[in-house]
Amino acid sequence: MNNISIAFYDTKPYDRCSFDGVNKSFDFRIKYFPSRLNPDTAALSRGYDAVCIFVNDSVTPEVIDILIENGVRILALRCAGFNNVDLRYIHGKIPVVRVPAYSPYAVAEHAVALMMSLNRKIHKAYYRTRDNNFSINGYMGFDMHGKTAGIIGTGKIGRILAGILRGFGMKILAYDLYPDEEYARKEQIRYVPLETIYRESDIISLHAPLTVETKHMINRETLRLMEKGVMLINTSRGQLIETAALIEGLKSQRIGSAGLDVYEEEADYFFEDFSDRPIQDDNLARLLTFNNVLITSHQAFFTSEAMTNIAETTLDNIREFFSRGSLRNQVPCPD
Repeated sequence: MNNISIAFYDTKPYDRCSFDGVNKSFDFRIKYFPSRLNPDTAALSRGYDAVCIFVNDSVTPEVIDILIENGVRILALRCAGFNNVDLRYIHGKIPVVRVPAYSPYAVAEHAVALMMSLNRKIHKAYYRTRDNNFSINGYMGFDMHGKTAGIIGTGKIGRILAGILRGFGMKILAYDLYPDEEYARKEQIRYVPLETIYRESDIISLHAPLTVETKHMINRETLRLMEKGVMLINTSRGQLIETAALIEGLKSQRIGSAGLDVYEEEADYFFEDFSDRPIQDDNLARLLTFNNVLITSHQAFFTSEAMTNIAETTLDNIREFFSRGSLRNQVPCPD
């Protein structure tokens, strides 16, 4: 396939490492661009057969028209989510493929890491002991055993998380648009309405896709239903949470702690280094001031196994298109 060329946007050193290693088995011609795909950079795709993008690239109608004009034949996402692509506009023009699953274990394990760190104040203890301060005042946590976890979304990640938390001896409540009662009986979890999740959970973990229905599902109204001191974890999509409401919940102590691997306006900040300048996003800057908020930069997926799986699936999606024309991982047009 050395005659097939791919333009990669928004690439970092770890992308090159993973894809160059896997590409030895595919022999594509790859050009890595550090810039994100947008109307200003879409012209770089001229002469390439395929374009590969990540979560913060923006595929608007204007960008799509440029890709078509430049002869791009397929758009490959090296991620599971596709809310950054205008699927209605691109439908019938350029096929879109994605990586539906790369390592659900990575994301579920990261969610647990956020829970454990917030509960036992590991992130705070790290800095205190580095200053030779070995006091444990303010570090009291709680036994996770016997507590109730509410998992919103029981796809692969949500199910793996449920299994891990059951290992702690937690009671698992779950919500899904399409509940699997056979799975629930086998794994001893209980599907309940969202209101029950909000009212009865000590820890709530979000694993739902971003849709019109799920955007800002955590808001002022739903926060008022929650137990005072609830822990909120989000390793899914930032826009599931209304940030202004989250900040209010933290200030009122309705939310006892929050672990966020995603943020609704993350595109301007995540994956980049801003250590030499102030954060201009007031909501993000405010969240960073709370000592009971732990933010990671969309790294839940970031394991060596996941990166290898992403590279293999992405390149195989492209090979499948050019060799057979079939697309197992094509993103369908929304209804």
